[in-house]
Amino acid sequence: MKKILMIGTGGTIACKRSDDGLKPVMSSDELLSYVPTANEFCRADSLQILNIDSTNMQPQHWVLISDTLERYYDSYDGFVICHGTDTMAYTAAALSYLVQNSPKPIVITGAQRPIDMDNTDARINLLDSLRFAACDRAHGVNIVFDGKVIAGTRGKKERTKSYNAFSSINFPYIAAIHDEHILFYLDDKDLLEKPVTFYHTLNSNVALLKLIPSMDASVLDYMAEHYDAVIIESFGVGGLPSYESGDFHNAIERWTSLGKVVVMTTQVTNEGSNMSVYEVGRSIKLQFGLLESYDMTLEATVTKLMWILGQTNDSSRIKDMFYKTVNRDILWKQY
Repeated sequence: MKKILMIGTGGTIACKRSDDGLKPVMSSDELLSYVPTANEFCRADSLQILNIDSTNMQPQHWVLISDTLERYYDSYDGFVICHGTDTMAYTAAALSYLVQNSPKPIVITGAQRPIDMDNTDARINLLDSLRFAACDRAHGVNIVFDGKVIAGTRGKKERTKSYNAFSSINFPYIAAIHDEHILFYLDDKDLLEKPVTFYHTLNSNVALLKLIPSMDASVLDYMAEHYDAVIIESFGVGGLPSYESGDFHNAIERWTSLGKVVVMTTQVTNEGSNMSVYEVGRSIKLQFGLLESYDMTLEATVTKLMWILGQTNDSSRIKDMFYKTVNRDILWKQY
């Protein structure tokens, strides 16, 4: 019987009502007590390392989770991390970069309603996650939610209340879970070649700028004083405004002259960016050698940059690492 470690970090799944609203207070032991059926297919231990609303999740918490996984990695066959839904996609992506090539499954799950409520999705999500973590064919970092298994770099929360809150963006689901059965759509554990690798450093000085019509480019100048990298969410397939003032052109020139990183992505959820299509994207990308996220999610783009900048400041290595596929994060690229 597989030995699984369930790691508690808080979130809605662990919440109880208070005068100030829902607050995560339940322990990981309490969470496990709601899924006694898990004893039929695994032996689960629990460990509480945080008990916070996921709105308060920060990069140092991702490193803490990764360090915990490394500490207990040899003692367990799989891991389940109970987490709040609001930043779950960021945590899943971050762990995909902090823990690479894992032959053991690392599952992130949570719920839209607390586990002690009658009409909750928490119990089935936790039970599915434990089942997947105990599966011989499972590996790597994945989200398990509403019967779906999503690659850690491809998840996105698209609904605030519904039980089917998460979707897999620009990539198929890894598997589906129904009752006691796991149906794999991608069954590739045998392709793992490298040993598991843990990383311990993230650079959180990464900013996001979401473009809106008529935005003043001076905000980029302010950001350049405080951040090492900026991700610009542009319109459609990607581009920067070419106003008569030329402000955006000048702002990007200042960023690159400082040796700082600029990544272009799109505000559109599906199908990704392609700056080579329009002049407003192609010319500025070629002139300044901007990075482009293509089919990556925003969550993966943010956390991958934090991981890369935690390892190096060399521009050529940053580019190579950014375009190297990690846990299925980027498939289509042209550079």
